[in-house]
Amino acid sequence: MSPQQLSERDPTIREPMIRIDRQSSVFLALLAASLLAGWRPLSETIALAWQNDIYTHILLILPLSVFMILAERQLLRAASPWSFREGCALVLVAVVIAYNAWIWPASFTADVVLAVRMFALVLSWIGFFFLCFGSQPSFKLAFPLLFLFGLVPLPRIVMDPLIALLQIGSAWSAHAFFAAFGVPVFQQGVVLTIPGLTVQVAQECSSIRSSSMLIVTTLVMAQVLLRSFWRKAMVVCLAVPLSVIKNGLRIFTIAMLGTRVDPGYLSGRLHHQGGLIFFGIALGCTSVLLWLLRKGEHLSPAPRLKPLNARATGD
Repeated sequence: MSPQQLSERDPTIREPMIRIDRQSSVFLALLAASLLAGWRPLSETIALAWQNDIYTHILLILPLSVFMILAERQLLRAASPWSFREGCALVLVAVVIAYNAWIWPASFTADVVLAVRMFALVLSWIGFFFLCFGSQPSFKLAFPLLFLFGLVPLPRIVMDPLIALLQIGSAWSAHAFFAAFGVPVFQQGVVLTIPGLTVQVAQECSSIRSSSMLIVTTLVMAQVLLRSFWRKAMVVCLAVPLSVIKNGLRIFTIAMLGTRVDPGYLSGRLHHQGGLIFFGIALGCTSVLLWLLRKGEHLSPAPRLKPLNARATGD
């Protein structure tokens, strides 16, 4: 029997592929419409991430999210029917948020308005996904979908306290390195004084960019490599103090080289461009921890399953 005769006899054989194609087409059309409506906040966010080191991590969010969704594309092939209730509810909430940000922009600062509009845009994308591919695949792809909220640029009212915490944490971390190596050190807030040098941990030295990049990278690596939720949470929680320790090591290294080897290190390439080296050290430590946890998952015994035909014992 030819494939054409087989499909004519049993039309349901081709129906799932037609349905998925239709769902994908509608999703892409809705996505294109949202990009036309929200091109301004999206372009402003990309420009902000390109020009401001604080928001560089935003450039990683969309490619990583798309990669994780495509890696699980078999879920889309088996997509459930349209989920109008959940999808339309999310889109409606997104429209309400965007409308309020549009009619009352003077009530907020420009960075808050941008964050609200980007939040609404991302929420509409998630709503379109629910609408077109159903709730079951959407819940299974919850991580890459929620990961898209990383596109929302946090306003300065949120970023400034975070940067201040990183500044003081980096100062204490550097203090610990100086003390561990027997270097006399006096600390007053974010200012460190050692023989021959006074160091102030400024906002630019808070490592906010590398910390954000490390957290984003760790989130994705933990999601892809680990199964256990508590192992994933532990790695992500350790990424923040690890980033602070890394920055303290950077301050200690540059200060020691500048006072013991050559003062040029205090304003040279290691000071301005050496962050990548110390980021690599922190990422290497995170990778080792992920490898150990992943190995522990493989060594842990599998849960013992009861036979399907086992009778109840009455206990």
